[in-house]
Amino acid sequence: MELNNLVHEAEGAETRPPLVIAHGLYGSARNFNSLARHFTAHRRVIMVDMRNHGDSPWDAEMTYPAMAGDLAETITGLAGGRAVVLGHSMGGKAAMALALTEPRRVAGLIVADIAPVGYDHAHGGYIDAMASVDLATVTRRSDADPALARTIPEKMLRSFLLQNLLVEHGKARWRLNLAALGAHLDDLMAWPTGWPEPVFEGPALFLNGGASDYVLPEMHPRIRALFPDVSFQTLPGADHWLHAEQPQNFANAIGAFLAEIDSAPVTG
Repeated sequence: MELNNLVHEAEGAETRPPLVIAHGLYGSARNFNSLARHFTAHRRVIMVDMRNHGDSPWDAEMTYPAMAGDLAETITGLAGGRAVVLGHSMGGKAAMALALTEPRRVAGLIVADIAPVGYDHAHGGYIDAMASVDLATVTRRSDADPALARTIPEKMLRSFLLQNLLVEHGKARWRLNLAALGAHLDDLMAWPTGWPEPVFEGPALFLNGGASDYVLPEMHPRIRALFPDVSFQTLPGADHWLHAEQPQNFANAIGAFLAEIDSAPVTG
């Protein structure tokens, strides 16, 4: 699938591998627009809307192998066939799936606050809340907030979800395929099973929030088994949306990892 994308071109000669950024569930490429500008010295930065999100096509299939295939297509078409891949949450699982199945396309892997394991976090209520909004009565985003507030008390979370509500020419629509996301929530919370799990030998950074429960120390052996050249870093006090809560610390950690990749000798 050809994903919608936002691209920041390299400043000066492009001498380093491009960086491809994949957002999490209910997110979009625009979530990383400010972050991307930190990394454009000699590399192109490509942010994608994942399938069934943003302005990318909708499809009934919403699985990690499918999303990994989408990222591979993006890297082939826009990144010269090989890139560093950064993924947050759902995007991190898709990036891991890509690295394990098509390692030649991944110069380095950055996974933000997610692990290759199944989770039991409840998301169905968010989809139901969005689907319950009477779009015929919405003329601006704030009109939908009271309906979401009935079941989602966190204002910050509602604001995040409402970024997906588009109002054009007096008509409102969600830029999320709520039906496909709802049908595949179990797949999105799980880690794919029944497929070979090769090892990704390339460099990997797993970056987690210290206040988040998505990546716990007991998950590290599982991560090391699949990504042996891994380093772990925690942003103290950050929760699951660590890139939004601590953007400078997040950028610093990624910048240091990219510098290590850029300085490493190229091997055959």
